[in-house]
Amino acid sequence: MTNPEPANPSRQINPQRVADARPDNWVDNYAPKTWRPYLRLMRADRPIGIWLLLWPCWWSVALAVIARGDIVSSWPRDIGYLFLFAIGAIAMRGAGCTYNDIIDREFDAQVARTKSRPIPSGQVSVKAAVLFMIVLCLIGLIVLLQFNRFTIMLGIASLGIVALYPFMKRLTFWPQAILGAAFGWGALMGWAAIFGTLALPPLLLYAGTIAWVIGYDTIYAHQDKEDDALLGLKSTALKFGEKTKPWLVFFYGATIGLIGLAGLMAGAGDLFLLGLGLAALQLAWQVMTLDISDPDNCLARFKSNHHFGALVFAALLASILFS
Repeated sequence: MTNPEPANPSRQINPQRVADARPDNWVDNYAPKTWRPYLRLMRADRPIGIWLLLWPCWWSVALAVIARGDIVSSWPRDIGYLFLFAIGAIAMRGAGCTYNDIIDREFDAQVARTKSRPIPSGQVSVKAAVLFMIVLCLIGLIVLLQFNRFTIMLGIASLGIVALYPFMKRLTFWPQAILGAAFGWGALMGWAAIFGTLALPPLLLYAGTIAWVIGYDTIYAHQDKEDDALLGLKSTALKFGEKTKPWLVFFYGATIGLIGLAGLMAGAGDLFLLGLGLAALQLAWQVMTLDISDPDNCLARFKSNHHFGALVFAALLASILFS
């Protein structure tokens, strides 16, 4: 599968665009030129990561609404939480990517897919990247302070995992598990925002989200496995190798089982299970059609996890509205 051509072939595509960004992305075509390096640094030209960070937050809010059982008196506040998590996901995903690129800049310069990123390509200096990251973190902090004290402390606690992640590929074949712990943190945050505490359903949702992230990031890591092996970096893609599909069946199966159990324990009904079944089919499609030797195929299957996230949220929403 190849990236589609721009809608207007005559448009001059910025030659400094990042290698794995779509040619028709809005940053390279419409953003002011002085903004483009920083928007690329925060991956605004590749928004899939924002969605993958945001969906667990929205799942958690919906799960808490199901458990609370009252959607009438509190719906304006619940919608407000969805909006706050969206802003927070944009800011913190950008900050996390910037931090990751600062730490990995020497490795990124040696990998074909990443050497065009703003720092290794010289579009943004390390000092400027650090200042930009601080600004994004301050935006994230402003968002976090809108929640209750327990949620604020829970959000701060996630920073340790985020800080640890870039170093894991140097130490273990399981950096995807650490990424799952970081990217899945929103599965705890939505519930905490509504109840001011945690319970078993959000913990199960968090575990299911970690399994999901390990699965989809293993697919993503297959794009770089040759370069990673040469550089001495580790990943589940290298660990699983030709046995990737059976491992994906395990992790994606755990994803569906744990999310399903979380929903049932919170009080979700048959519509939720039906929607989750459709989401399971999406994961099955990923596994059945995956070609780990084709980077374009891997990237497309990775990006399709946005559809899985949407299906799970729709299943939870259906349970709220119609059960």
